[in-house]
Amino acid sequence: MLDLDKAWDVVVLGGGNAALCAAITARQSGAQSVLVVESAPRAFRGGNSRHTRNLRAMHDKPTGVLTEQYLEDEYWDDLLRVTAGNTDEALARMTIRASAGVFGFMQECGVRFQPSLTGTLNLSRTNAFFLGGGKALVNAYYVTAEKLGITVLYDSEALELHMQDGSVRSVDITYRGFPRTITARAVVAASGGFQANLDWMRQHWGDAVDNFVIRGTPYNRGRVLKNLLDQGVAAIGDPTQCHAVALDARAPKFDGGITTRLDSVPFSIVVNRNGDRFYDEGEDVWPKRYAIWGRLIAQQPDQIAYSICDARAFQYFMPSVYPAYRADTLGELATMMKLDPAKVAATVAAFNAAAGHGNFDNSRLDGCHTEGLTPPKTNWARAIETGPFYGYPLRPGITFTYLGVRVNERAQVLMEDGRPAGNLFASGEIMAGNILGKGYLAGFGMTIGTVFGRLAGEGAARHARN
Repeated sequence: MLDLDKAWDVVVLGGGNAALCAAITARQSGAQSVLVVESAPRAFRGGNSRHTRNLRAMHDKPTGVLTEQYLEDEYWDDLLRVTAGNTDEALARMTIRASAGVFGFMQECGVRFQPSLTGTLNLSRTNAFFLGGGKALVNAYYVTAEKLGITVLYDSEALELHMQDGSVRSVDITYRGFPRTITARAVVAASGGFQANLDWMRQHWGDAVDNFVIRGTPYNRGRVLKNLLDQGVAAIGDPTQCHAVALDARAPKFDGGITTRLDSVPFSIVVNRNGDRFYDEGEDVWPKRYAIWGRLIAQQPDQIAYSICDARAFQYFMPSVYPAYRADTLGELATMMKLDPAKVAATVAAFNAAAGHGNFDNSRLDGCHTEGLTPPKTNWARAIETGPFYGYPLRPGITFTYLGVRVNERAQVLMEDGRPAGNLFASGEIMAGNILGKGYLAGFGMTIGTVFGRLAGEGAARHARN
């Protein structure tokens, strides 16, 4: 019979990749009793991790799932560019280096990888893809946790952590609809950001939130995060910064996942509701720039935009789960998307007149650019002139927020005065803002969660043993 009244060695708050890596590592590191508190029901366990596909990893030579090499300095340079320097270099480089060593742990836990990805995403060298996607990864970790004797509570939300002198003394939760209080020698906070808490989001974005799509789990409401920040835990990150991508505007408000993401931007032009372009669609390869487009669209009127391309470009990207609008003329396409046909025609004509300087090559940064156009398009700028024409409506799709708790290189949560909390560790989205101040690299959230999950689990077990 489950005894919630006993003192647990390690309690992990959350049920996604970061939480499970922490729980499994804690058990493997000598913690005798490990409890995972997952707010979602069993069928929806895993947080945002069940919607993921891959993990970005450093490697110095080809592996079974990665081609060529991806060394620390290039990885760091990629991160530096997307964050514009808003990152803790020591923690970031530590994460990058540690990413090279995660595969053994993952495979021992039953995670399997598919062959390296080819095509237009430019990821075969940098990102390892999970066979079966994030759901398969999460399921493999839960099977491993069960084999190790880790206890999991589903439909159980952490309500409040009671802290005294920088240490967690107890945690109030709900279990099967009833309040319970549990105690632990060490606690790992791995409960995600606050993106599904629309009231909290509204404090920073106003009524624009009504037009946001929360592409991940509806269970990441930031309750643990807010509770910790209210008790003197040091905050990190800007509450308006987040992993935000361009999603199909027809996606559900919550939990639509990766299939609702649109990858058409680099090979199209993107206009707002007034028919105007507003940013360089060809700035960089998509895995380094796809996560800026949600924020860009959030700053447009009514938080909506439209991707427009022609038949030549339509073959170069993965379509959304929703079919594209299709028409034989640009005017018909604009009408279908409730845009002004004359304005769209003028915007496309201006783009076509400026485009085509260079040789188009969809597989690389080709330098095929516009001249004399504001904003420019610096790559893949080929005229939109071959029917039929295609369009997608775009909304900001929020994956996770970057406001979080500050941590050190051991995944210890830091208090406002800079000292480490006595028995509190953090991993995953709740601390990702230490490394991701803005922007995003494809697969890097899973890297942070895996690396810091293992650090948090090891540290929590060590504290419990001592």
